[in-house]
Amino acid sequence: MYTYRCPLCNSTGESYCIHNKREFFKCSNCSSVFLHPKHYLTSTKEKAHYNTHNNDPFDIRYQNFVSPVVNAILNSFTKKDKGLDFGSGTGSPIVKMLKDNEYNISQYDLFFHTDKTVLQQQYNYISCTEVAEHFKEPYKEFELLRNLLLPKGKLLLMTVLFDEKSDFSTWYYKDDPTHVFFYHAKTFEWIKSEFGFKSFTIDKRMIVLEL
Repeated sequence: MYTYRCPLCNSTGESYCIHNKREFFKCSNCSSVFLHPKHYLTSTKEKAHYNTHNNDPFDIRYQNFVSPVVNAILNSFTKKDKGLDFGSGTGSPIVKMLKDNEYNISQYDLFFHTDKTVLQQQYNYISCTEVAEHFKEPYKEFELLRNLLLPKGKLLLMTVLFDEKSDFSTWYYKDDPTHVFFYHAKTFEWIKSEFGFKSFTIDKRMIVLEL
C-alpha cells in the first residue's frame, strides 16, 4: 500500500481516497486525512482562489456563521484582553464584531494582512476560523499558535471535522482545492497532548483548545 508521512504527527499515512485525480491519505496515528503535496496549489493560484470568496465583514450571514467564536470570546474575555484573528482573509467579521464591542483584536493573514510584527506578541485568545484546513505544515502552524498564547489563553478554531461515518469520497469539504488537511476528534487529542493544552472541547464545527 502506498504511504506518505503525516505533516502533523509524522506517522505513516496510508492511501485513503483518490478523487478527481487528487490523492488523500489517512494517518494511522492521529486519524487526520491529508492531501498529497503534489496537488497543492501554487501561492499565486491559492491567493487567486481566496480572492474569489465574497468575504464581506458586514454580511449578516457571514457574521452569523462566525458568531459561535465571537460569542465564546465575548463570554470568556474582556476588553482589556488581547486577541488575534489568525488567517483573517480579505475581510474578517470576527475583527469587525469584536471591535464593535471595543475589544482589542489584531489580525494576520498570509496573503492579505502580512504584518508579521503581530506574530512577535502574545495573546489571551486567538481565533482561527475556517483556516486550519488550509495548513500545509500543520505542526509548524500549531506550534506557532501555541507560542502566541499567554498562560490560560484559548485557541478557538472553526473547521469541519472528518468522521469515518461519512463517505469521504462524496464529502463536500475536501473538494475545495485549498483544503489540504482534515481533522478528526482524535487529531485534536494528539494536538492537545503534543502542544501542552490542558483541555479541548468540540461543539459542532467549533473547537476550543485551552492552556
